[in-house]
Amino acid sequence: MAGGCCGGCEASPPLKDQAWRLVLWIALAVNLGMFVVEVTAGVSARSAALRADALDFLGDAANYAISLGVAGLALRWRARAALLKGASLLALGTWVLGSTAWMAVSGTLPAPETMGVIGVLALAANLLCALLLWSHRGGDANRNSVWICSRNDAIGNVAVVAAALGVFGTGTAWPDLLVAVVLAGLGVSGGWQIVARARREMVAEPVRVDGRDGREMGAHRGH
Repeated sequence: MAGGCCGGCEASPPLKDQAWRLVLWIALAVNLGMFVVEVTAGVSARSAALRADALDFLGDAANYAISLGVAGLALRWRARAALLKGASLLALGTWVLGSTAWMAVSGTLPAPETMGVIGVLALAANLLCALLLWSHRGGDANRNSVWICSRNDAIGNVAVVAAALGVFGTGTAWPDLLVAVVLAGLGVSGGWQIVARARREMVAEPVRVDGRDGREMGAHRGH
Protein backbone atom coordinates (compact mmCIF):
# COMPACT_ATOMS: atom_id res chain seq x y z
CA MET A 1 0.00 0.00 0.00
CA ALA A 2 1.13 3.53 -0.72
CA GLY A 3 0.70 4.56 2.88
CA GLY A 4 3.21 1.91 3.98
CA CYS A 5 5.86 2.61 1.32
CA CYS A 6 6.71 6.18 2.34
CA GLY A 7 6.40 7.32 -1.26
CA GLY A 8 9.01 4.86 -2.49
CA CYS A 9 6.55 2.49 -4.14
CA GLU A 10 5.46 2.60 -7.74
CA ALA A 11 2.15 4.15 -8.63
CA SER A 12 -0.99 2.05 -8.21
CA PRO A 13 -1.82 -0.31 -11.10
CA PRO A 14 -3.84 1.43 -13.84
CA LEU A 15 -6.88 -0.82 -13.37
CA LYS A 16 -6.93 -0.11 -9.64
CA ASP A 17 -6.69 3.63 -10.26
CA GLN A 18 -9.52 3.45 -12.78
CA ALA A 19 -11.73 1.66 -10.27
CA TRP A 20 -10.85 4.27 -7.62
CA ARG A 21 -11.73 7.14 -9.97
CA LEU A 22 -15.03 5.55 -10.97
CA VAL A 23 -16.03 5.08 -7.32
CA LEU A 24 -15.13 8.71 -6.59
CA TRP A 25 -17.20 10.01 -9.50
CA ILE A 26 -20.23 8.02 -8.33
CA ALA A 27 -19.77 9.20 -4.74
CA LEU A 28 -19.33 12.80 -5.94
CA ALA A 29 -22.62 12.72 -7.87
CA VAL A 30 -24.51 11.10 -4.97
CA ASN A 31 -23.20 13.62 -2.43
CA LEU A 32 -23.92 16.68 -4.58
CA GLY A 33 -27.47 15.49 -5.18
CA MET A 34 -28.05 14.74 -1.49
CA PHE A 35 -26.64 18.13 -0.48
CA VAL A 36 -29.32 19.89 -2.54
CA VAL A 37 -32.06 17.63 -1.17
CA GLU A 38 -30.97 17.80 2.46
CA VAL A 39 -30.17 21.50 2.70
CA THR A 40 -33.59 22.30 1.21
CA ALA A 41 -35.30 19.94 3.65
CA GLY A 42 -33.23 21.22 6.56
CA VAL A 43 -34.29 24.80 5.95
CA SER A 44 -37.97 23.93 5.44
CA ALA A 45 -38.03 21.60 8.47
CA ARG A 46 -36.01 24.00 10.66
CA SER A 47 -33.68 21.14 11.64
CA ALA A 48 -30.13 21.75 12.88
CA ALA A 49 -29.27 18.07 12.37
CA LEU A 50 -30.37 18.07 8.73
CA ARG A 51 -28.46 21.27 8.03
CA ALA A 52 -25.34 19.81 9.58
CA ASP A 53 -25.74 16.63 7.56
CA ALA A 54 -26.29 18.68 4.38
CA LEU A 55 -23.00 20.48 4.94
CA ASP A 56 -21.35 17.08 5.41
CA PHE A 57 -22.61 16.07 1.98
CA LEU A 58 -21.24 19.27 0.47
CA GLY A 59 -17.89 18.80 2.24
CA ASP A 60 -17.67 15.20 1.07
CA ALA A 61 -18.42 16.21 -2.51
CA ALA A 62 -15.53 18.68 -2.33
CA ASN A 63 -13.33 15.99 -0.80
CA TYR A 64 -14.10 13.56 -3.61
CA ALA A 65 -13.32 16.25 -6.16
CA ILE A 66 -9.96 16.90 -4.47
CA SER A 67 -9.21 13.18 -4.39
CA LEU A 68 -9.93 12.92 -8.12
CA GLY A 69 -7.52 15.78 -8.71
CA VAL A 70 -4.62 14.16 -6.82
CA ALA A 71 -5.19 10.51 -7.80
CA GLY A 72 -1.96 9.15 -9.27
CA LEU A 73 0.22 11.95 -7.89
CA ALA A 74 3.10 11.47 -5.43
CA LEU A 75 2.34 10.53 -1.85
CA ARG A 76 3.31 14.00 -0.59
CA TRP A 77 0.62 15.65 -2.74
CA ARG A 78 -2.00 13.10 -1.72
CA ALA A 79 -1.08 13.70 1.92
CA ARG A 80 -1.45 17.46 1.42
CA ALA A 81 -4.93 16.91 -0.02
CA ALA A 82 -5.80 14.76 2.99
CA LEU A 83 -4.48 17.49 5.29
CA LEU A 84 -6.79 20.00 3.63
CA LYS A 85 -9.75 17.64 4.02
CA GLY A 86 -8.96 17.03 7.67
CA ALA A 87 -8.80 20.75 8.34
CA SER A 88 -12.16 21.23 6.59
CA LEU A 89 -13.74 18.61 8.86
CA LEU A 90 -12.42 20.41 11.92
CA ALA A 91 -13.81 23.70 10.64
CA LEU A 92 -17.18 22.12 9.86
CA GLY A 93 -17.43 20.62 13.33
CA THR A 94 -16.76 24.01 14.89
CA TRP A 95 -19.40 25.68 12.70
CA VAL A 96 -22.02 23.06 13.59
CA LEU A 97 -21.42 23.60 17.30
CA GLY A 98 -21.95 27.34 16.93
CA SER A 99 -25.05 26.92 14.78
CA THR A 100 -26.54 24.43 17.21
CA ALA A 101 -26.00 26.79 20.14
CA TRP A 102 -27.80 29.56 18.25
CA MET A 103 -30.79 27.32 17.46
CA ALA A 104 -30.95 26.19 21.11
CA VAL A 105 -31.23 29.82 22.20
CA SER A 106 -33.84 30.67 19.54
CA GLY A 107 -36.06 27.73 20.56
CA THR A 108 -36.86 26.55 17.03
CA LEU A 109 -38.91 23.32 16.80
CA PRO A 110 -38.08 21.13 13.76
CA ALA A 111 -40.53 19.02 11.73
CA PRO A 112 -39.89 15.36 12.72
CA GLU A 113 -41.67 13.83 9.70
CA THR A 114 -39.36 15.59 7.23
CA MET A 115 -36.34 14.75 9.38
CA GLY A 116 -37.22 11.06 9.36
CA VAL A 117 -37.85 10.73 5.62
CA ILE A 118 -34.75 12.69 4.59
CA GLY A 119 -32.66 10.93 7.24
CA VAL A 120 -33.52 7.51 5.80
CA LEU A 121 -32.81 8.72 2.25
CA ALA A 122 -29.46 10.17 3.35
CA LEU A 123 -28.57 6.93 5.16
CA ALA A 124 -29.23 4.91 1.99
CA ALA A 125 -27.03 7.28 -0.04
CA ASN A 126 -24.15 7.12 2.44
CA LEU A 127 -24.36 3.34 2.82
CA LEU A 128 -24.05 3.08 -0.96
CA CYS A 129 -20.94 5.28 -0.92
CA ALA A 130 -19.45 3.43 2.05
CA LEU A 131 -19.91 0.06 0.33
CA LEU A 132 -18.29 1.36 -2.85
CA LEU A 133 -15.35 2.77 -0.87
CA TRP A 134 -14.89 -0.26 1.42
CA SER A 135 -12.18 -1.93 -0.66
CA HIS A 136 -10.19 1.34 -0.81
CA ARG A 137 -10.24 2.17 2.92
CA GLY A 138 -6.75 0.76 3.60
CA GLY A 139 -4.80 2.98 1.19
CA ASP A 140 -2.84 6.16 1.92
CA ALA A 141 -4.13 9.03 4.07
CA ASN A 142 -6.06 10.51 1.17
CA ARG A 143 -8.01 7.31 0.43
CA ASN A 144 -8.42 6.54 4.11
CA SER A 145 -9.85 10.03 4.69
CA VAL A 146 -12.55 9.44 2.07
CA TRP A 147 -13.57 6.23 3.86
CA ILE A 148 -13.65 7.99 7.25
CA CYS A 149 -15.95 10.71 5.85
CA SER A 150 -18.42 8.18 4.43
CA ARG A 151 -18.38 6.09 7.61
CA ASN A 152 -19.05 9.14 9.78
CA ASP A 153 -21.90 10.26 7.55
CA ALA A 154 -23.65 6.87 7.72
CA ILE A 155 -23.43 6.94 11.52
CA GLY A 156 -24.74 10.50 11.51
CA ASN A 157 -27.74 9.55 9.36
CA VAL A 158 -28.80 6.89 11.86
CA ALA A 159 -28.61 9.57 14.54
CA VAL A 160 -30.75 11.95 12.45
CA VAL A 161 -33.49 9.33 12.15
CA ALA A 162 -33.30 8.72 15.92
CA ALA A 163 -33.55 12.48 16.49
CA ALA A 164 -36.68 12.63 14.34
CA LEU A 165 -38.28 9.98 16.54
CA GLY A 166 -37.15 11.88 19.62
CA VAL A 167 -38.59 15.19 18.43
CA PHE A 168 -41.85 13.47 17.52
CA GLY A 169 -42.09 11.71 20.89
CA THR A 170 -41.08 14.61 23.14
CA GLY A 171 -42.37 17.60 21.21
CA THR A 172 -39.06 19.42 21.88
CA ALA A 173 -36.04 20.32 19.75
CA TRP A 174 -33.46 18.80 22.10
CA PRO A 175 -33.06 15.47 20.23
CA ASP A 176 -32.33 17.43 17.04
CA LEU A 177 -29.81 19.65 18.81
CA LEU A 178 -28.09 16.72 20.51
CA VAL A 179 -27.64 14.92 17.18
CA ALA A 180 -26.15 18.08 15.69
CA VAL A 181 -23.58 18.05 18.50
CA VAL A 182 -22.84 14.36 17.78
CA LEU A 183 -22.27 15.15 14.11
CA ALA A 184 -19.92 17.94 15.08
CA GLY A 185 -18.00 15.55 17.35
CA LEU A 186 -17.67 13.00 14.55
CA GLY A 187 -16.37 15.71 12.23
CA VAL A 188 -13.79 16.90 14.74
CA SER A 189 -12.67 13.35 15.59
CA GLY A 190 -12.41 12.31 11.94
CA GLY A 191 -10.58 15.54 11.10
CA TRP A 192 -7.94 14.90 13.75
CA GLN A 193 -7.42 11.32 12.49
CA ILE A 194 -6.95 12.51 8.92
CA VAL A 195 -4.63 15.38 9.84
CA ALA A 196 -2.46 13.15 12.05
CA ARG A 197 -2.00 10.49 9.39
CA ALA A 198 -1.41 13.03 6.61
CA ARG A 199 1.32 14.73 8.66
CA ARG A 200 3.03 11.39 9.26
CA GLU A 201 3.02 10.63 5.53
CA MET A 202 4.36 14.08 4.65
CA VAL A 203 7.29 13.59 7.04
CA ALA A 204 7.98 10.09 5.72
CA GLU A 205 7.91 11.03 2.03
CA PRO A 206 11.42 10.97 0.44
CA VAL A 207 12.48 14.23 -1.23
CA ARG A 208 15.24 14.99 -3.73
CA VAL A 209 18.31 16.56 -2.16
CA ASP A 210 21.22 17.70 -4.44
CA GLY A 211 20.06 15.34 -7.16
CA ARG A 212 19.77 12.33 -4.85
CA ASP A 213 16.89 10.77 -3.00
CA GLY A 214 16.92 11.48 0.70
CA ARG A 215 14.67 12.25 3.62
CA GLU A 216 14.05 15.68 4.98
CA MET A 217 16.03 15.90 8.20
CA GLY A 218 14.69 18.94 9.97
CA ALA A 219 17.23 18.56 12.76
CA HIS A 220 20.11 18.97 10.28
CA ARG A 221 18.87 21.95 8.36
CA GLY A 222 20.73 24.35 10.53
CA HIS A 223 24.13 22.67 9.84
